[in-house]
Amino acid sequence: MDKMNLNNKAARIINFAKHQKLKTSYKHKPVKKHMKRRTHIIAITSGKGGVGKTNIVANLGYALRKSGKKVLILDSDFGLGNLDVLLGLAPRYNLSHVISGEKKVSQIILDGPGGIKILPAASGIQELTNLNNEQKLKIINNIDSIIGDYDFLLIDTAAGITSNVLYFNVSAQQIVVVVTPEPTSITDAYALMKVLSLQYNEKNFKLLVNCVADELEAREVFNQISKVADRFLNISIEYLGKVAGDKNVKIGVKKQKIISELAPASPASQDFKVLAKKMSRFESRIIADGESCFFTENFVNKFADAPF
Repeated sequence: MDKMNLNNKAARIINFAKHQKLKTSYKHKPVKKHMKRRTHIIAITSGKGGVGKTNIVANLGYALRKSGKKVLILDSDFGLGNLDVLLGLAPRYNLSHVISGEKKVSQIILDGPGGIKILPAASGIQELTNLNNEQKLKIINNIDSIIGDYDFLLIDTAAGITSNVLYFNVSAQQIVVVVTPEPTSITDAYALMKVLSLQYNEKNFKLLVNCVADELEAREVFNQISKVADRFLNISIEYLGKVAGDKNVKIGVKKQKIISELAPASPASQDFKVLAKKMSRFESRIIADGESCFFTENFVNKFADAPF
């Protein structure tokens, strides 16, 4: 597709998003403005599957909730979502029903462990793996209507560099990339950040190293990725922390229990508590009633700057 067509496509998407924003603002704008909750929108992503990303999202959500934060988790792996399976939940409805217009986001929210809230994805529906931009914006607009009720929105993305993965990373305020010490995981994490940087102008990432023996191993992985990125990419990578390799994680998966609930004193559970404290200090902003489509606006602002 040539540059002119790409520019036209980008303009149509941005105009659609702004149109949705105006419609929502008109419908819900109150007479008197009140300040809403400070909401952190964080995409937790990976270049490679099998790095424990979904488990990390669930445990971080649990740890944040235990610290008094209100947490909503969006499973954005629309074709192969498994967050509900990991947590032993059996949703009657999921995001496919939101996309079809049968349900609103507020009607499909599930109660997860410790008081976290879950927006479940569909599983085994191939057409949902490549949503068009209007379908993605429909989901984001729906989430905008409830986002002010939460301190954190954690987005559990699919792995890889598909359009769905890139879209929800761009929509977030912060991007946390999960990596393990395996060479393939390191290579794919770098590739994901490269695509987000070159195609969507994302320049700031946080790295979380999973399944490590100790802090030294985690720092070695971070330094390896950081050195290559410093040489070839104009991006900033911050070391967020590590999660210890812990046998209790596998036990929890089999029992459909997260480790923070099953074994709160375990090394990995303690790491999640530390990470939750760090994440509580992430920058965000307070929004006022009438400022609808904050999630959408965040995407539109970034999309407009993408180098098409």
